Amino acid sequence: MIEDRVISPEYLDEDGEYTEKIDEITLRPKVFAEYIGQDKVKENLKVYIEAAKARGEALDHVLLYGPPGLGKTTLATIIANEMGSNIKITSGPAIEKAGDLAAILTNLQEDDILFIDEIHRLNKAVEEILYPALEDFSLDIVIGKGPAAKSIRLDLPKFTLVGATTKAGSLSSPLRDRFGIIHRLELYTPEELADIITRSAGILNVSIDKEAALEIGSRCRGTPRIANRLLKRVRDFAQVEKKDKVDYEVAKKALDRLEIDELGLDNTDREMLQTVIEKFNGGPVGLDTLAACIGEDKDTIEDVYEPYLMQIGFLSRSPRGRMATALAYDHLGLEYPKK
Repeated sequence: MIEDRVISPEYLDEDGEYTEKIDEITLRPKVFAEYIGQDKVKENLKVYIEAAKARGEALDHVLLYGPPGLGKTTLATIIANEMGSNIKITSGPAIEKAGDLAAILTNLQEDDILFIDEIHRLNKAVEEILYPALEDFSLDIVIGKGPAAKSIRLDLPKFTLVGATTKAGSLSSPLRDRFGIIHRLELYTPEELADIITRSAGILNVSIDKEAALEIGSRCRGTPRIANRLLKRVRDFAQVEKKDKVDYEVAKKALDRLEIDELGLDNTDREMLQTVIEKFNGGPVGLDTLAACIGEDKDTIEDVYEPYLMQIGFLSRSPRGRMATALAYDHLGLEYPKK
């Protein structure tokens, strides 16, 4: 099941051990100086923040998009810290009614940051309320019903909306156009992830060498969230084996035990590729058929398993279905058929 996958880029309950509880150790960087990777995004945001502070204005609204687990929430908190502002965090699905959004907006202070995760899942009625709030910093409220109904416009403090989404294409054009700053977050390199793992290990009081950090970094799909999760699991193995330091041997043994290979593929990924190759001669195979064969929901395959396999060139989509590539055959040690 997806909930049990150590390499899932989605947020899991176990990630809250260090990242969500107040007054607990946090692995999240708080300022740009601590933030590793995403150099272009980071440098541009520094310029925008410095300019906004010099003018004494609120920062333009910011949209961050990219795969899950790359640090969109972390960047939002860093923006708030660098601006010296408070941050209010919520998500698209949590704002069910226009009244919910109105309550959030009217409680904001001047220059506050409002962070909305999964902003592409905002209710259409809620989104309509957001337009004048983003453009004119005002809120239109209708009081009463029928002929007695009247509209009241409330002035809002100047705030900055930071929106995060994994599906930028699902955002409506009117909403997307109201963001002055739009940045895409890219997958991290193994070297950047090794630096993140070394930093996190220091916070967790875990001693780790460079080779071990790089070994973990190369197997976590370019995603810091997975890197931190794997570090905790490797730490467990080192602790049980009475090791004072996480070295390459311990890291490799732990990751092999977790059945995560050199490219970050786990059993489910390999089973999916083998099903396409062995049962359907490499494809094409339809999504419904594939889902039935591996006993997984088709939406989970499309949203969770497929994206990474397509990014590394192991799986391709065609109008007729999914197909395994020559790279997938080679990775599994199988001979690619000449078609």
